[in-house]
Amino acid sequence: MTESTDPDPTALRIAVVGSGPAGFYAAGHLLADSSERFDVDMFERLPTPWGLVRSGVAPDHPKIKSVTRIYERTAAHPRFRFFGNVTFGVHVSRADLLAHYHAIVYATGSPSDRPLGIPGEHLPGSHAATEFVGWYNGHPDHTDLEVDLLSAERALVIGNGNVALDVARMLVLAPSELAPTDTADHALDVLARSRVREVVVAGRRGPAQAAFTNPELRELGELADADVIVDPDELDSALAISDPDAAEDATSRRNVEILRSYASRPPAGRAKRIVLRFLLSPTSLLPGDDGRLGAVELVRNRLVPAPGGGLRAEPTSESETIPAGLVFRAIGYRGIPLPDVPFDERAGTIPHEGGRVLDQASGSPLPGEYVVGWIKRGPSGVIGTNKKDAQETVDAIFADLPAGDGASGSDGTPPGHIPDSPDPAAVEALLRDRRPDLVTYAGWESIDRHERALGEPAGRPRVKLTRLDDLLRVAASERPS
Repeated sequence: MTESTDPDPTALRIAVVGSGPAGFYAAGHLLADSSERFDVDMFERLPTPWGLVRSGVAPDHPKIKSVTRIYERTAAHPRFRFFGNVTFGVHVSRADLLAHYHAIVYATGSPSDRPLGIPGEHLPGSHAATEFVGWYNGHPDHTDLEVDLLSAERALVIGNGNVALDVARMLVLAPSELAPTDTADHALDVLARSRVREVVVAGRRGPAQAAFTNPELRELGELADADVIVDPDELDSALAISDPDAAEDATSRRNVEILRSYASRPPAGRAKRIVLRFLLSPTSLLPGDDGRLGAVELVRNRLVPAPGGGLRAEPTSESETIPAGLVFRAIGYRGIPLPDVPFDERAGTIPHEGGRVLDQASGSPLPGEYVVGWIKRGPSGVIGTNKKDAQETVDAIFADLPAGDGASGSDGTPPGHIPDSPDPAAVEALLRDRRPDLVTYAGWESIDRHERALGEPAGRPRVKLTRLDDLLRVAASERPS
């Protein structure tokens, strides 16, 4: 990236709030415009970019993280700038961005977890998967999370999606499987000494309705230290009611095949095991004698026809209690409101139409405001899903914004939002005044080089810096004077 490029006074300036996949795909689509009429500034709360690719993807999945090479090409574009360590609503406001940019693209994702809403949820030993994932991935917000892996021998993971499988897998990986990864050092130490020997993964729906992807489910069977246990009778019972929707879905059909293969496979006698359970919903977390989590009470569900078609899980009168010293809830992510930006509390998203942010009072699009990614559509899909999602939003920007001469948008609409002061130098001056330890992309590159150098002697991709002070110190170490 060339941060000294002279500004183009005719450029349409776009602010992207959030530096995860959705934000980078949106920036990439904008900068790929053949007219070269867009400048993109990206704002990120942390000193580091990539969002969940850095802090959410499991460390033993390095191929998924290689998608950052695409984002690096976007960041190298001369009309792109990165402003890290900047919190929207604190160091820069919605009003600030509207004053300096023709459009804002909100790409803040869904950083919060969905609670279970049951008694005992806040007992010591009960954790959100989002916190645990952030902890082992070195997210600065979760570095000091206390996860007692040295007392509990059984953990229960609530959820039937890929995050639930990631959590289960990380709990049983062999030291040899963890060693070559970029798992945060503080987590490597605790995981190596963990006493957890069994992880139960329980979902409220049946095996045909589970949200696992085939590769995630299949790779459980390749773990060095853990058997995968599926009770054949329980599996058959859970599949007794046919689901036409699942039968037509190739992923669901393949998941059922993989689960049947696990059910027919005798345990190999490995030191640990992952037990996959279905049609179970937690109703209460129960304390043990020491006041910490001791067990989980669950109700058994059955599948019944849903009013709109398909099947839904309905509780029965049967229940069971599973002793467990740890529980991780992995039942979904949720967006959080941004200051002064419309927000749908029920959906946990920013209300929109085709990516255009909607005023909640009138239902009309707000000129110059757009949304992409999970904060737009909810936490669904894989990383690549964000590319198409971002294209829809960028197409709306193309249609709404003037051609550069104040003319109507490409679809004949009136010119979009016109900022008062679209001077790029003014934005940077404002930010440096409010946030002296601003991190540019050059600062991130310093962090990146430093982490990679730390990991190289051990054959690891990187050793992550997990403290904000350390990240800022390294980011500033090679900052131009």
